[in-house]
Amino acid sequence: MTTLVFGHKSPDTDSTGSPILWAWYLSEIEGEKAEPALLGEPNTEAAFMLKYWDLPKPQIISDVKDDQPCVIVDTNNPAELPANINKADIRAIIDHHRLVGGIETRAPLSITVRPLACTATIMIDLMNEEAFDKMPKRMKGAALTCILSDTLEFRSPTTTPHDRATAERLAKDLDLDMHDYAAEMFAAKSDVSDFSDAELLRMDSKEFELGDTKFRVSVLETTAPRVVLERKDGLVEAMQTVAAEDGVDQVLLFVVDILNEEATLLVPNELVKTIAEKSFDVTVEGETVVLPGVMSRKKQIIPVLKM
Repeated sequence: MTTLVFGHKSPDTDSTGSPILWAWYLSEIEGEKAEPALLGEPNTEAAFMLKYWDLPKPQIISDVKDDQPCVIVDTNNPAELPANINKADIRAIIDHHRLVGGIETRAPLSITVRPLACTATIMIDLMNEEAFDKMPKRMKGAALTCILSDTLEFRSPTTTPHDRATAERLAKDLDLDMHDYAAEMFAAKSDVSDFSDAELLRMDSKEFELGDTKFRVSVLETTAPRVVLERKDGLVEAMQTVAAEDGVDQVLLFVVDILNEEATLLVPNELVKTIAEKSFDVTVEGETVVLPGVMSRKKQIIPVLKM
């Protein structure tokens, strides 16, 4: 049976590129039949990556069957995975997030979780030099795109020297100017004109529980924050719909300004105002608050949230 390799729901660039990269490795190097899959439509930056490197869009799945062999990448959170995941045959997990718990497996498996900025960096480490040399340019391009995306071209505090060194090695092999390429990536990420307000709130989001309160923590990384913030009223209205449909109590939206290295949090009610003031040591006086230096949900948002 074919092994499916997939990441989290609302796939971003890393959760689109890393399944492609690891499915190639399993098939071409390890001799195991494997295919990448997505748990939803890729975001605009991930779609740019697929087009730029001439990569077919992986199949989109909504669930997995009992005993389906699979490899989970870029997450270990059951809330971000298919509903039937614990009845699948999970062969491996490759991730760079904190351990959440709740995944059950039928047999021992390979687990690699490392404190790096990007899953693709870990995958390059797991491959030997022969595999790296055999990797087609399109696969190296996918890996580079994932690293530049997750590190925000090394601006994110999650960036490690090893992520940077891996990206530089890939760019050298590809004879590619990283800065120019990253600018194209971020321009694609910033084009959200075709997305509804609800789609924007779900595009890059994670579920998170704080006490008895459930949140959907959404992040929009962009070089044009004004374009997103001009839609503030619609986004605030859509928060209620998304929260009700997704079974959470509140949606938190952080608009990350990549170039100015700051985030703007929308403040639609007293609950979010309290969270903002207690978590980020700021005074909220309107419907938004700017958080200087905040770039990473994983390192600077989720870990500090308080009520």
